[in-house]
Order: sequence, then C-alpha cells, then structure tokens
Amino acid sequence: MSGFKQKISHWVMNWLTKDGPLPETPLCDFNRLKFELRPCDVLLVEGRSRVSEVIKLITQSPWSHSALYLGRLFDIRNPQLRARIEAHFTGDPEEQLLLEAVLGKGTIVTPLSSYKKEHLRICRPEGLSADDAQQVLGYAIRKLGADYDLRQILDLARFFFPWAVLPRRWRSSLFQHNAGDATRTLCSTLLAEAYSEVDFPILPFIDRGEDGSLRLFKRNPKLFAPRDFDYSPYFSIIKYPFLGMNDIGLYRRLPWDREGNYVDKQPPPRPSSENEPAPSKSKEASPPHRTIPFPGIRRKEL
Repeated sequence: MSGFKQKISHWVMNWLTKDGPLPETPLCDFNRLKFELRPCDVLLVEGRSRVSEVIKLITQSPWSHSALYLGRLFDIRNPQLRARIEAHFTGDPEEQLLLEAVLGKGTIVTPLSSYKKEHLRICRPEGLSADDAQQVLGYAIRKLGADYDLRQILDLARFFFPWAVLPRRWRSSLFQHNAGDATRTLCSTLLAEAYSEVDFPILPFIDRGEDGSLRLFKRNPKLFAPRDFDYSPYFSIIKYPFLGMNDIGLYRRLPWDREGNYVDKQPPPRPSSENEPAPSKSKEASPPHRTIPFPGIRRKEL
C-alpha cells in the first residue's frame, strides 16, 4: 500500500510542477542579467507550473518563486560550505549557482542556466556587508536537503481569508509549532530566515515612540512570499528587459509596426525571408536599410 501511495504522490508532484508553455513574448535578457548577479542577490521567477499559478493567485503577484544566488563555487569562502555544495552539485565548478526550495525536490542547488528562458528579476539587498553576505549564504547552504513544506502553502492560503468565516479546524496553523518544522521550508521562508540571521530588514514591523525613537520587530518568516522581496524598500530592483532602453530616445528607433493599429494578442510569426516571394522588378527599388546598434538583437531602420 505504501508503494501505491508513493506512486500517487509522485504523479501528483509531477502534475503540479510540470511547466506550461513559454511566454510568446520574451521579457528578460538573460545574457545581460547573468553578468549583473552578485552573491546573495534574490532572483525572482515568474513560474509556469500549476503550483506556481496557485502561489500567484494566493499572493496576487506575478512572482511565484524566489532563489538565492550563490555565485560560483569559489565565491564561497568557507571550505566546509563549499564541500557541502559539492555534495549536492556535481557539475562544472565554473557554473553560476542558485539555492532554492522546490516542490518535490526540497532544498537544492540549481544551475542559473536552468532559468535561461524564464521571466526573471534581481532583488539586491542594499548595504549588505561582504561578511554578512557570507553568513546569509552559510545559513542557506546548511539547509540543503530539507524538504519542501507544501502544508505551509495551504496554511498561507487560509491565512489570507477572513478569520471569522472559517471553521476552527481550517484556520491557519502558521503560528503553531509542529514537530518536524525545522526540516521543511519554502523558498521565500528560507531566504527570510537567512537574512534574519544578520538582522537585515525585509518588511519589518516598526514602532515609533513618542520621543521619536524607533523599534523594529521581525516578521514571521513563514508569512513571506516571493513578492515581498520586490516590494521591500530595502532591496534594489534590477531589470534587464529583452529590449535594452539605456540610450536616450532609443524607443523612437524601435521597429514598431506602422501598418496596423493596436493588437489584442501576440501576432503569428512572420514567414522567413526564404519563403517570401522575390520583389517585382517593375516596382520601384526600396531604399537601402541602415543597421542601427541595439543590445542583444539586430534591428533595421529605413
């Protein structure tokens, strides 16, 4: 019977974590983003699986997953922590690595390249010292191998509903201590706990005294969602859109379609130049194209 339950559980996990189709319109320039990442950055992911859609619905945010950027293996100063990473990752030591908690896999080390085609965003803790960054990484690395806490997602969902309308047995158990909690975690909870180790604020509660003094309270790490790193004023948001827009007035030179009007969905792909009919010789010759520089792709301007 246990074997049957295991098969059912494995099938459900695969069904929940199976990725949907890639977005038709690319939003992120991965090649530029990977050069910008620094150890201890938080990488937000707009997931495409069924469980990702549930998290988006619960948190009312496009971000369904968060991961901690470790850097390359030699970026980890502590030899014991490096050895722990090597025990969980046997790939190229020059590979850029992420630490993440994934449903069905637990807390693992993943190559950054596995998210090459996803919509990503960098959240950088402002003012975090190098020593504290290593401490944050160390806390997360020591959690490698922990299971993913699916129960916490359900608890978080119940927590967002009005307390009075739910039966007592359905009410959230987020604030209750249960045996085994230390061996299970969520992606955003793990990151919140790691930053809490060095007292770095994400979304703290702030009490202002009558004399103007401030006192900060740490928020329960189990209440954090991926969106909170995007919302936090203590993290800088770094975007690398597919269309680089750094030059002043560059948007004026984008290859906008001038033949039609607004569209409601992604247009079908255009035929390749090999399948396009050759232009008629009787028509007036088109003016030559002038190529303009554009980061990541080539565009033509008449």
